[in-house]
Amino acid sequence: MRPAPSPLASGVTPLQDARRVSLLLGLLFGLAGMGSSSAAIALPAVASEFDTSVGVAAWTISAYVLFLAVATPVYGRVSDLVGVRIPLLVGVGLMTVGALGATVATSFELLLGARVLQGAGAAAVPTLGVTVLSARYEGEVRGLALGRLAAVAAAVSCVGPLVGGAVEHAVDWRAVMALPVLGLLVLPFLWQTVAGGGSGARLDLVGAVLVAGTSAGLVMVVQSPSTGVVVAAVGAALLVLGTPLVARRVRRHPHGFLPASVIRNGTVVRSALAAAAMPASWFAMLVGVPAALVDDGWAAWEVGVLLLPSAVVALVVPRATSRLLAARGGPQTLVVAALVAAGSLLVSALATAQAWPVAVSVAVVLTTFAFGLGQPAMIATVSDTVPDVVRGAALGIASLVFLVGGSVGSAVVAGLGEVLGIPGSLLVLAVLPLLGILAIAPDVRRDRAGAVAPR
Repeated sequence: MRPAPSPLASGVTPLQDARRVSLLLGLLFGLAGMGSSSAAIALPAVASEFDTSVGVAAWTISAYVLFLAVATPVYGRVSDLVGVRIPLLVGVGLMTVGALGATVATSFELLLGARVLQGAGAAAVPTLGVTVLSARYEGEVRGLALGRLAAVAAAVSCVGPLVGGAVEHAVDWRAVMALPVLGLLVLPFLWQTVAGGGSGARLDLVGAVLVAGTSAGLVMVVQSPSTGVVVAAVGAALLVLGTPLVARRVRRHPHGFLPASVIRNGTVVRSALAAAAMPASWFAMLVGVPAALVDDGWAAWEVGVLLLPSAVVALVVPRATSRLLAARGGPQTLVVAALVAAGSLLVSALATAQAWPVAVSVAVVLTTFAFGLGQPAMIATVSDTVPDVVRGAALGIASLVFLVGGSVGSAVVAGLGEVLGIPGSLLVLAVLPLLGILAIAPDVRRDRAGAVAPR
């Protein structure tokens, strides 16, 4: 069994402790997210230096987000076994090494390798952050903490394009890649909070590799319009071969890397699928909006200023999220988030097609709001439906699906953007939130039936 959460310091209320811990974890999450939001602004410079297209240069974002996604459940499962502290330290360490490696890369291949390492390290932050909050707090305090985590992370990520544009203008794009190193400064303030935990069991490495490879195949297929037939073939092979192998592994090892009790839990799977549309829209805009505006003659720092209002909005989302979760529950909150995400993608498609900067800013604000609702709703729903002993694994799997949505979003814009244009690719992505609503519909109906059932 996972040990009980660490006791709070004397005289500190759960609400005060939740405010401090969620703020620090949100800052760490935001700095990890800045690995994509600030780097997105530097794509034209990266493409120019290595003599490639912006679509191919976008692999530095897609590869980062891909490994951010596929390594996420590994950290979640490891936290079930050994606690949070060690995997968090390893993850932030890898993120730092990858960020520094990207600053000295002498070829596009080396840059891509450094970004892969950086993403694999950054993956520790989202799952372990929500694992800490879900285990440490309950009820409305947990809802506020999860909302603040998402809000601070989104706000820091929203500032990323402005910071990245300013750093690129003052130094160069390589300095932009080093920004996530600042995450090291946050760790000492969380050290006592993340102590303890873990069951002492062993990690199913075979299962972890199979899940990572299959997830990578999906993103490679989506990205293939900008990268060619070889990438498409490799991705398809990973996807086709990996899917039945993962299913077989779960049947033979029901308590392994993918616990059968978790992946057979329909609520976990449906909430993750519904929530995945939020990072898909977010990362699509991180790649698509700067590329469209820079192509229209905007400077990188000007794009950053345009996206700044979304950072302010992100900071006011936690209260709305907490109230909506308390009043409607996780599934219905996911529906609201999905509707907002679909609207934001439609607005952004029109705005980038017509080069309307104010409408672009509104679209990013809406996406930020949807992200701030969707992630806490997914986490709360998953946490409430699984036992403590597999909470880390459940949150890791849900976060895997969630973040694969992000890599699909960036891949669709980078891949289909070369064929349909950025507005067309954003329009295609608007279908994802609507599919998410269909996925979560059974849980919405269940909650509504429970609310009107006679007592």
